[in-house]
Amino acid sequence: MKQRTVLVRKFFQRDKNYILEAAQLSVENPLLTYLVDFVKVEYLLRTNPLGIADATSERVHRHTGSEYLHLHEFYLILAGVFRLKFYEDNQLAFNFGGGDESEKYREEWQTVFKQWVKELCRHENFIRAVLELTVFYPEDYTPQMAGLRLSAFITKFFDVRIDGQKGLIKHKVA
Repeated sequence: MKQRTVLVRKFFQRDKNYILEAAQLSVENPLLTYLVDFVKVEYLLRTNPLGIADATSERVHRHTGSEYLHLHEFYLILAGVFRLKFYEDNQLAFNFGGGDESEKYREEWQTVFKQWVKELCRHENFIRAVLELTVFYPEDYTPQMAGLRLSAFITKFFDVRIDGQKGLIKHKVA
């Protein structure tokens, strides 16, 4: 029997919100589908507002991918930014209403994710990077450049720094 190695990823020093992280990972596929669909609509509205058929818009319309492996790293970083911004003190709230804690965090994450997607889509570089990793992804393409652009975009947009050893770090204001 082959044993799988599980990599524990900590995005900031006290990141131990395993319940929240599990809730975020459970909705990764539907949220990435939402992201790509939203990006495609934004792209078409900006570049082809009259809906005139051309090769590029047809390619965007035809794209039906549901496997977004190239956006996985971006999703993990964005999920880490959420935990850093909203639960940096590592204190998850108790749910005294008897409901499922996971469901509460899942709904909260989905709401913020969708809000962030709308804000991120205001930037053309973000839209292009997502489209490069999904719709316009060629067979011989290495996703490093678009992935690096997304990482750089996150660091600038959320005012954080991604360190290979320490994870996410908030920029300190002097």
